[in-house]
Amino acid sequence: MTSTQQDRAVALAEQPLRTAGPRLGFASGTWSSIKDIFDQRELLDMLIRRELKARYKDSALGFVWTLIRPLAMLLIYYVALGKFMGAARQTPEFAIFIYAGLTAWGFYSEALSAGTGSVVANSGLVKKVYLPREIFPLSAIGSALFNFAIQLVILVLATVAMGSFPTGSRWGYFIGATLILVLYGTAMALLLSAWNVYLRDIQYLVEIFVMIFFWVSPIVYPWAMFIDNVKSTLIQEVYLANPITLAVLGFQRTFWTAGDAKPVPDHLYFRMGIAILIGIVLLWLCQRVFARLQANFAQEL
Repeated sequence: MTSTQQDRAVALAEQPLRTAGPRLGFASGTWSSIKDIFDQRELLDMLIRRELKARYKDSALGFVWTLIRPLAMLLIYYVALGKFMGAARQTPEFAIFIYAGLTAWGFYSEALSAGTGSVVANSGLVKKVYLPREIFPLSAIGSALFNFAIQLVILVLATVAMGSFPTGSRWGYFIGATLILVLYGTAMALLLSAWNVYLRDIQYLVEIFVMIFFWVSPIVYPWAMFIDNVKSTLIQEVYLANPITLAVLGFQRTFWTAGDAKPVPDHLYFRMGIAILIGIVLLWLCQRVFARLQANFAQEL
């Protein structure tokens, strides 16, 4: 062994051992995980950039594809529901109404889908080096936020073109709705990505979940239509217990100014505030479950 190799071996031996498994304790473990993620923020940024570049690699249109899918969905629902089924005649500025809901749902569905498979997709890194495994679902959230921001710009420009740019207290609904989407999207991405390592069926169940729950929120139909057809107060409260429903309603209250005369759920601000508090607790619990499960990721992968 050369002197250089000996010096390197000595320096390596002096390095403290780091635990790659879960941090014990809800409070101390959470703080340790946050610190590890913060220390690896440059790697997280690199993974987000890699995710975005890989998605549109060798594509002639590049990031334009981020807009094509939601715009195509907007066109389909606008023609099918708005024109053929007459919803546009009952819903003023139907295009803004639809696109507001699609923007909110698009972020959440992408966060679930990409986040669920994020750890499995990066199995090579998981098995070779130590790093906080939370950065993989977080990189999926970061990529979804980038696409969300692009779609949001288009939504804002559409309101300007229609002469209905939102002002004043409306933006409070937007802030609350965005917090709900980020909190619940991140929490579920952490939980589902960990479960997916042990049971690969999770990713297919998520696809079904996204398809079904698209219709459980007032994205392509207004809240007024729901309460007109469902008179049960209990069912209405169960419907509003879905935080993504509240987020979609928050986006509509922000950007769909033509719908001011339409009914909205009572105490929407208060409901959103409760959803945010529950989301913070849920995010904490999901991170601790992730930390508990991550110890065997390398063996399972």
